[in-house]
Amino acid sequence: MIKKGKVKLGQLDLEGALIARDRVGIQDFVLLDSHNSETAFLENLKKRFTEDLIYTYIGTLLISVNPYKNLDIYAKKQMDLYMGVNFFELPPHIYALADNAYHTMLSEANNHFILISGESGAGKTEASKKILQYYAVSCPSSTLLDTVRDRMLMSNPVLEAFGNAKTMKNDNSSRFGKYMDIQFDCQGDAVGGHILSYLLEKSRVVHQNHGERNFHIFYQLVEGGEEDLLRHLGLEKDTKHYCYLVQGECSSVSSINDKNDWKTVKNALSVIDFDTTDTEHLFGIIASVLHLGNVHFEGDSKGYAFLNSNAALRWVSKLLGVHVQVLHEALTFRKIEAKSEQVLSPFTVDHAIYARDALAKAIYDRAFNWLVNKINESLENKDSNRKTVIGLLDIYGFEVFTVNSFEQFCINYCNEKLQQLFIQLTLKAEQEEYESEGIEWEPVQFFNNKIICDLVEEKHRGIISVLDEECVRPGDATDLTFLEKLEEKMGNHPHFVTHKLADKKTRKSLERGDFRLLHYAGEVTYCVVGFIDKNNDLLYRNIKDMMRLSKNPIIQQCFPNSERDSRRRPETVATQFKNSLLRLTEILTAKEPWYFDEVLVRHQVKYLGLMEHLRVRRAGFAYRRKYEVFLQRYKALCPATWPHWRGVPADGVEALVQHLGYQPDEYKMGRTKIFIRYAKTLFAIEDAFEICKHELATRLQAKYKGYRAKGEFRKQKEAATKIETCWRGAQARKERDRRAWAVKVIKKFIKGYMTRKEAKTTDNSEYLAFVRQSYLNRLKVNLPKSVLDKTTWLTPPPVVTETSEILRKLHMRVMKLVTSAIFKGKKDSYPASVAAPFVDTRINEQDINMKVLQTIRHERIKYSVPVVKYDRNGFKPRERQLILTQAAVYLVEDAKIKQRVDYVSLKGVSVSNLGDSIMILHIAVNDPKQKGDLVLQCDHLYEALTKLAMIAKKENNIQVLNGSIKFEIQTGRENAVDFSTGAEPMVYKGSNGHMMVVAPRIKSR
Repeated sequence: MIKKGKVKLGQLDLEGALIARDRVGIQDFVLLDSHNSETAFLENLKKRFTEDLIYTYIGTLLISVNPYKNLDIYAKKQMDLYMGVNFFELPPHIYALADNAYHTMLSEANNHFILISGESGAGKTEASKKILQYYAVSCPSSTLLDTVRDRMLMSNPVLEAFGNAKTMKNDNSSRFGKYMDIQFDCQGDAVGGHILSYLLEKSRVVHQNHGERNFHIFYQLVEGGEEDLLRHLGLEKDTKHYCYLVQGECSSVSSINDKNDWKTVKNALSVIDFDTTDTEHLFGIIASVLHLGNVHFEGDSKGYAFLNSNAALRWVSKLLGVHVQVLHEALTFRKIEAKSEQVLSPFTVDHAIYARDALAKAIYDRAFNWLVNKINESLENKDSNRKTVIGLLDIYGFEVFTVNSFEQFCINYCNEKLQQLFIQLTLKAEQEEYESEGIEWEPVQFFNNKIICDLVEEKHRGIISVLDEECVRPGDATDLTFLEKLEEKMGNHPHFVTHKLADKKTRKSLERGDFRLLHYAGEVTYCVVGFIDKNNDLLYRNIKDMMRLSKNPIIQQCFPNSERDSRRRPETVATQFKNSLLRLTEILTAKEPWYFDEVLVRHQVKYLGLMEHLRVRRAGFAYRRKYEVFLQRYKALCPATWPHWRGVPADGVEALVQHLGYQPDEYKMGRTKIFIRYAKTLFAIEDAFEICKHELATRLQAKYKGYRAKGEFRKQKEAATKIETCWRGAQARKERDRRAWAVKVIKKFIKGYMTRKEAKTTDNSEYLAFVRQSYLNRLKVNLPKSVLDKTTWLTPPPVVTETSEILRKLHMRVMKLVTSAIFKGKKDSYPASVAAPFVDTRINEQDINMKVLQTIRHERIKYSVPVVKYDRNGFKPRERQLILTQAAVYLVEDAKIKQRVDYVSLKGVSVSNLGDSIMILHIAVNDPKQKGDLVLQCDHLYEALTKLAMIAKKENNIQVLNGSIKFEIQTGRENAVDFSTGAEPMVYKGSNGHMMVVAPRIKSR
């Protein structure tokens, strides 16, 4: 008798698990009765996921549902359990797939590959790690082999650091495709490896969307790097200082420990055999990219770019080993060759930024390729004897975002090609098994996505060809002209639509710069903005020439001199990717496939093409088994085969199925296997087998359990009745008391509300206390954010009106603290001003001219005060209004704005230390025609300056000076205000041409 339970069930083979299929689902989707139903497919996954069974087969394709928690299914004991076991002998597991690929490779002496696909966050990187770890444990061991395996395992953290990044979906998303060959000798020892990388998302180096990060290595270096290393590289231990790291506004992520990851990467590099020099130069390149992002350009009067500061540039020059002047010229000028002459054409600011970012991307991309090649050198097996390989393909899954750009186009094209390839390989495998067993092949109906692949890659007509033509076409080629060419060439294609080509209903969901492709997985809308630039990805020739002069050994390898001799235009990004994808398909076609798909949600079943795989697998026969295995399991169901069959296994199976009443269309007899067409036929025989085994035991158990259960039930029923009676009584009494108390409270509350405007009494005291507490609680969390905010103070109920006003005045006194910090002990008249309260404004909006209000109302007026403005030359006094807004200071005369000063342009304010009310506003003047500093007299000097300091955030820019204060009349022209004390306050023009201010003497207290 077999015990049913989660632990025991995990050890059952494929047929044994069918007895519990209602609870844990089907282990192989090929046996799913409703194999065309996506709902049934998902329901089966859900059943298994609920039982922590995350793996399921579709034939030899393994599907995994990411559990987002640690499961105890990857320990050494699980590895030992799956070593050398038949594929379907144990429950589905990634170890079963890895082991079967390994032993099939050894027995057939041919190459195999394991494809790992799925959306970002599905666990592809973790899956590849599990496979490598399995081979590291299961393969034979020696000192040399352990070194190779260690390097294979340690290549993962290095490639993750340089090629992975946080995205919106995944904190450790691979931003490149990786194909890794693990090489085995004839004994099955892992003796070497080789890695190919595809389409690194290098645009991430210079731009990240909100909520995303740059590649991990940048943050690991800045946060985890040793002080000496950072000093040598010119870096500070703060990622916020680097423009290339702050665009996503999430430099710090709780799930990522950059300091610990830095230690792991450093250790991994030493294991992979990177020497100290290589490591220093590599980190120098990473640091140079960060410094390059901090190189800022400004425009001169003609709009040409120039560098305001050379600090970051000098670090780039030092780390890359390039002369700073050559680097400066390469980033601000383009070298144009005209016959035998060379002309330097200056960049605009936009062109300079483009050149800087293109250089940063090229440096990182080529350094990444160098890193992969360096890892390959450490994994290389120099033995010339024949080797077989198992390839691991960890490739990006289908991507559909809110805005899909060039990168998503390339990634989805890759998935389209792989879907085409693997459907063909699955069909091929099915056909070959049918032919070897002598069973006629039946055609399979499935979606052939060749039409979409041709739409993208067809020569001279595909999207990539049209894009390349636009990239090399003379004239002003733009993203929109590219879209127009697509509409012209593909207007009638059933899988292509744009805003112009769409019907009215579809047009609503398409922008004018979009095109939509109907992929095998569904519709995806692409925005063409950036397609031309990203496909060109040009690096100017003089920048390449400069990089060849680098003294950094890695950069010298990344920019070889052989490039200089080639005058041929480099291939575009899309063409490079298409060609590398074609080479990848050639590699994969030459190997036997093993599939591993990572599943997250319903739409991934669609995007991964799982239903198509299932249709192909189920097109013929759902189940097939060797005659010996089938007969051994089910012989008890037929008297002729039980307990022993003495003849040929095929004859025994024939007798068995005849006894069971199989119809001719339900099965076929092959040369070594029986093929069963319908899953329900297998379920029926498995159910009959289960009944046969347990029939007697079930009857005995039923009788005994029934007797025991009836007695126990009677006892429990009597006890439950007594407990229920007591419980209901207690609950009823408690409910009665609770309701009586609630009635009293509600009555009191209503009475208090009705008498809330009367004097405090016993009837309304509790209600009024509740109102006060409620208002104060709301006020506590809704206090104005600034003391200048006069509009958001909560309106109080009548009972706390006086209290509210007192609190509001207390809140206003915060402004007095700012005044004290600026003037206390510095200006003679300050002590006398302390007692005078500040007001919201000295001029009501009704007293400001309507034209002025209409001009500046959008900036929100914060404060206004009357002032006297003194002319800059003759010092003639003129009455004006000084208005402070959120953005600027305005000097107004009736309906005319005489001067506007942005807070950015306000360098500071100067006042004397005497008892006068003169203030001088110092203004940054760039144009000779522009007005200079303002000399003003204000009766409310402390109030006006405090408001100005808080609005403009210039608390540290107000100076209290002695004697004389200089001010600018215009650029290059200065004058001064001389301060002194006297009996009467006066302002006049002195014989020296200065403005003379006599302040009254103030007696010290």
